Amino acid sequence: MDIRGAVDAAVPTNIIAAKAAEVRANKVNWQSYLQGQMISAEDCEFIKKFEIAGSEDKQAVLTKEGHQCAKTFLNLMAHISKEQTVQYILTLIDDTLQENHQRVNIFFDYAKRTKNTAWSYFLPMLNRQDLFTVHMAARIIAKLAAWGRDLMEGSDLNYYFNWIKTQLSSQKLHGTGAEPGTGTISPSESSQYVQCVAGCLQLMLRVNEYRFAWVEADGVNCITAVLSNKCGFQLQYQMIFCVWLLAFSPQLCEQLRRYNVVPALSDILQESVKEKVTRIILAAFRNLLEKSAERETRQEYALAMIQCKVLKQLENLDQQKYDDEDITDDIKFLLERLGESVQDLSSFDEYSSELKSGRLEWSPVHKSEKFWRENAVRLNEKNYELLKILTRLLEVSDDPQVIAVAAHDVGEYVRHYPRGKRVIEQLGGKQLVMNHMHHEDQLVRYNALLAVQKLMVHNWYCLCLTQHCPQ
Repeated sequence: MDIRGAVDAAVPTNIIAAKAAEVRANKVNWQSYLQGQMISAEDCEFIKKFEIAGSEDKQAVLTKEGHQCAKTFLNLMAHISKEQTVQYILTLIDDTLQENHQRVNIFFDYAKRTKNTAWSYFLPMLNRQDLFTVHMAARIIAKLAAWGRDLMEGSDLNYYFNWIKTQLSSQKLHGTGAEPGTGTISPSESSQYVQCVAGCLQLMLRVNEYRFAWVEADGVNCITAVLSNKCGFQLQYQMIFCVWLLAFSPQLCEQLRRYNVVPALSDILQESVKEKVTRIILAAFRNLLEKSAERETRQEYALAMIQCKVLKQLENLDQQKYDDEDITDDIKFLLERLGESVQDLSSFDEYSSELKSGRLEWSPVHKSEKFWRENAVRLNEKNYELLKILTRLLEVSDDPQVIAVAAHDVGEYVRHYPRGKRVIEQLGGKQLVMNHMHHEDQLVRYNALLAVQKLMVHNWYCLCLTQHCPQ
């Protein structure tokens, strides 16, 4: 799937579209504002002329009076406090930009003359109480930032991305609702407003520079948190769409290795009943394998997919028929790549991939004497990368099987690597293992006890255990 084929993915959600239609239908009495001296004669004349102009006439007006258009829109927005009128102005601006992306330059030209940035007029509106006003402002900011000739940078970009992260993380927006005085909004409406926020992010991440800024702002963790929160299929699609966009940048493919993107997507692929969700997951997987510049990175992603049983899922998907050729092509590509990786898969690759996924199972490598004898020392590679993951799992996992396997592996590492006890102690692993000796799960207790005994003795082979292993 080409990025150019998804240009209009950030479309208005139902609640925004429905409210916008309602707002458009309620025409504003500009004459009353003029009589009340709330707006200037110049602005009143222009907005009335703009409203009645047809498509071609409107373009002619904008070409000739672009500066006046931006000035009028922003003046009205600044000087009128009535929420319904502010909603109308924002809807008019959003429609104007949507009709022709080049029209963002009207605001850039005006901002340059007034020594401001195009989005500086809209960012403060993200703090308003009315949800429709807030989200229309957010959409306009995204369009200005994505389609404009200047990039949003510095504190403005940080502020906007932090706002997006806050909205996505909550997934439950609070406020006075789309209409003043109606109380809190329903879960359904809340969900649709979150989808609007996700649409803004989709638009932003089409720009390469914003992808890097999003990753730097810890945005990937935000995406994976939303995906792990059992969100609806539309939000799933939008968040995975963002992963797909991020993976268009080869350097970011390297950085995305730090996040558990593949396990999160493979879980959804296994459960997905929506073709659009399946399609975007396959496209994201393909990007991770195809756009990564380093062979090692490509191999790591392939191993992670194999570890998460993606190969089996692909074989099942391959039996089905699809109208969308992209799905068929992506399945074929992924089957081929993962098939090649299986051929080259060593036991250490398998172990490394399983460990990085955070989903430890009693797979054969853990119990293989030969594996530990040959590979224990390799856990020291890359500044003890794998050992650090192992000890981290002992600390943060709440899955008894993961903890039991991790404790077992710590014991096998110190048994087969002479200086392993000291390394584990320096990483805090000894205390973490000891903490699990009183775990409620019998298998965790057993493996923690065994690991502690291996950490304590000088000669493991002289230790005689009488306990019966419950495995």
